[in-house]
Amino acid sequence: MKIFAVGMNYALHNKELHGTLNKTEEPVISTKADSALLKDHKPFFLPEEMGRVDYETEVVVRICRLGKGIPERFAHRYYDAVTVGIDFTARDLQSRCKAKGHPWEIAKAFDYSAPIGKFKKINELKNTEDISFGMKLNGNWAQQGHSRDMIFTFDCIIAHVSRFVTLQEGDCIFTGTPQGVGPVHVGDVLDLVLENELVCQFNVK
Repeated sequence: MKIFAVGMNYALHNKELHGTLNKTEEPVISTKADSALLKDHKPFFLPEEMGRVDYETEVVVRICRLGKGIPERFAHRYYDAVTVGIDFTARDLQSRCKAKGHPWEIAKAFDYSAPIGKFKKINELKNTEDISFGMKLNGNWAQQGHSRDMIFTFDCIIAHVSRFVTLQEGDCIFTGTPQGVGPVHVGDVLDLVLENELVCQFNVK
């Protein structure tokens, strides 16, 4: 399986990181190794040697069929379920790589940097155009968002990625984070919520 992540897909998050409400011309895509996947409420072991690690709460789309060069108008046929996940980012490492002009994939793709919750079928959602999601950190809301606020929709993202890479059944796409990102620490408890339903809880150790 492959894991893709979309950056800069919520305007207010762009502003919190870059001080501007800029909109990119096309989706900004990074990838994670398949060893980044963390499921079944297993704990996230904080790689302290990497410095600050930030949570980024995102809707995750699951691909359900093979596709390459998918037209946007047909993209809805290629995913069958969504959940909430965390796109952990080693922020200090990312900043160092950027400052040197180096690729910063390693700051996103490290082991267990992609915890995900239980998937929910698309046909079970009330409104696929406005999915509510969020994350509680130690019992308090840290991030809340709505898919309606995405700059690039699920269909647009799928069409864009499939221009370059063949999508296969089981691939996952993290679709971007709203404002409110921040660091995690040992002892934290994260609750991932999709449409007011807890889909995952895990500890940081």
